[in-house]
Amino acid sequence: MPQDDISANEMIRPGESSRWVGTLYEMAEVLSSAVLCIAVLFTFALRFAGVDGNSMTPTLKDGEWLAMTAILPRPARGDIVIISPRNGHHEPLVKRVIGVAGDEIDLVDGRVLLNGTPMEEPYLPEETLTYPAPEYESDLTYPVRVPAGRVFVMGDNRGGSSDSRRNRVGFLRVDDILGKVLFRVKPFLKSIS
Repeated sequence: MPQDDISANEMIRPGESSRWVGTLYEMAEVLSSAVLCIAVLFTFALRFAGVDGNSMTPTLKDGEWLAMTAILPRPARGDIVIISPRNGHHEPLVKRVIGVAGDEIDLVDGRVLLNGTPMEEPYLPEETLTYPAPEYESDLTYPVRVPAGRVFVMGDNRGGSSDSRRNRVGFLRVDDILGKVLFRVKPFLKSIS
């Protein structure tokens, strides 16, 4: 059989190779756009963090994974936030915002008073102690007022949480908040109360 005899199926029609190149180019463009969108989403809108410890028990447990948003206009009372403090802690903290700038916090008879009114905290397993545990130092004299640009945070496990009641943590800068917790990722997609 001579080499000049090429069947019609084996022949490349004019323009067919340029269509393949165009299709490959479009696929690469879509893929790169998707990667860019995912990178922006996970950099600015949605991040993940793991819970390490029991300071937020029973709301959050050690080993759970959380989805948080870095888009946080201002922290609000009751928000569960991830904080990277500049005060000696090397790992981010997961805490609940109790007071924001200007709020007065008082601890009386196992209750948190916010601006003179007892807080409703159905997520708590026990009363709130003035200090998280006897070995934790605190020079706070209650009531305290939250300074501008700061928040007062506490763990839901009030007897075992290193939080704003402790000198080492204190009032935390709003700028140190990495994000607000939206939901649990593991166990899968459980809401946060």
